[in-house]
Amino acid sequence: MADEMKAPAVKTADEIGGGMSRREAKRIRRKNMSPEERGYLRRKAAKDMIWPVFRAVILFGLGFVIMYPLIYMISCSFRERGDMSDPTVMWIPRHYTFRVIKDTIDAMDYWKTLGNTLLLNVGCSLFQVISCAITGYGFARFSFRGKKLLFAVVIMMILVPTQVISLPLYAQFRYFGIRGLFSLNLIDSRLTMYLPAMTANGIRAGLMILIFRQFFRGLPRELEDAAYIDGCGPFRTFVRVMAPNAAPAFLTVFLFSVVWYWNDYYVSSTFFTNTRTIAIMLTNLDSELKLRLFNDPKVQISPREQIVWKEAGCLISIAPVLLMYVFLQKYFTEGIERSGLVG
Repeated sequence: MADEMKAPAVKTADEIGGGMSRREAKRIRRKNMSPEERGYLRRKAAKDMIWPVFRAVILFGLGFVIMYPLIYMISCSFRERGDMSDPTVMWIPRHYTFRVIKDTIDAMDYWKTLGNTLLLNVGCSLFQVISCAITGYGFARFSFRGKKLLFAVVIMMILVPTQVISLPLYAQFRYFGIRGLFSLNLIDSRLTMYLPAMTANGIRAGLMILIFRQFFRGLPRELEDAAYIDGCGPFRTFVRVMAPNAAPAFLTVFLFSVVWYWNDYYVSSTFFTNTRTIAIMLTNLDSELKLRLFNDPKVQISPREQIVWKEAGCLISIAPVLLMYVFLQKYFTEGIERSGLVG
């Protein structure tokens, strides 16, 4: 009785029906395949082996190209300037020091310059986000005479470089007002940056209008219809309904605007003579170092030794932006994906 009720044999992972191993079944299937099918399988196997290696090499190369300047910047910022003339020093400094960072901070008058830059930067970015959002919403949802022509002007704002309109803007702000009634000199005033931002004409404003337009076009019209039924007008609908749903786009445009205003040198140096920003001070770092550290604007410093101060200046200049990106990376990526910039 016990012999008749034996437990069924358990198949191993390498066996399939009839006790045949997977290798044998695979060999039999290959025998029954046509030459074209066997060629396809060989190519697919080669691709499956080569592609991971190729992808790893590409990613490693891109990562090195992107990270190399930052790693070199950090390495130079914490070494003595004499290490730059030592051929044995490549990445790891022979003499660690914080004096280069301290000297650079003093030469750039960093904390005062940082305050001026933040006041100008954040203010212009906030004004630009609001004005570009309203403009982009108008292009996305309303039909009006000359809409296509005005949107072509927006595209031209993206294509035409700032240098083309810098001289007319300078003349406009130098004699700002109504001819024959009053004239104001706004040069070296923050209004030269605030006014274009308020009117959706600041740095890279055309691209920001396009981002908002694409985002608002992707939102369902039922949201606006429900608001109109509840008695909301167009402006109230935008403020109470559309703007809260466009939070990712607002954050994306704000971060773009902050970075572009932060790195701007050309426009700032055109309108400012006494107001100092991070970009302006970084550009003039060589002369500032000679005045503040050596009290001699004509002192000769080896170009190779100057690298430590310039790299330190670049490091402390980008540090606030990198810190901001670290905390807002998740929302920034989400905003780009939902704004239609990728995919």
